[in-house]
Amino acid sequence: MSDAPGMATFPVRDGEDPWSPAEVEGLTTDLQAEVARLTAELEVADADLTELLRNSGDGAGDDQADSGSSALEREQELTLVNNTRDLLLQSERALDRITAGTYGVCESCGNAIGKARLLAFPRALLCVECKQREERR
Repeated sequence: MSDAPGMATFPVRDGEDPWSPAEVEGLTTDLQAEVARLTAELEVADADLTELLRNSGDGAGDDQADSGSSALEREQELTLVNNTRDLLLQSERALDRITAGTYGVCESCGNAIGKARLLAFPRALLCVECKQREERR
C-alpha cells in the first residue's frame, strides 16, 4: 500500500469503493498538472491585461465604437484573469486538503462529498446536497 498522504481518511459515500493509492496518486498528479497549467495561463493573461491597460491610453483619435470595443476587450480579459485565478486557488486548496487528510469531507455538513463526485470534479468542497442547498439561496 502506498503512503499517499491522508488516503486512509478520505471518506466515501455508502456503496462506493474506498480510495485506492493509485486513485489518490492520480488525483494528486492531475491537480498538480492543473496548478502548473493554470499558473502559466495566469501569467500570460496577466501580461495580456497589462498590455491592454497600457495601450488603452487616453483614447485620443478613437471613435466611440473603438473605445467601447477596447473597454469590452479589457472587461473580457479581466474576467478571464479572475476565472483563472479562482480555478488555480481551488486546485491549490484541493491539494492542501489531500495533504492535510481532509479531502473528501464536505465543508458544510462534514459528511463524505462522494468519491464519484470528486473524480468528476476534484475541486469540490461540498457534497451534492449542500451544494444544491447553496445554489437555491
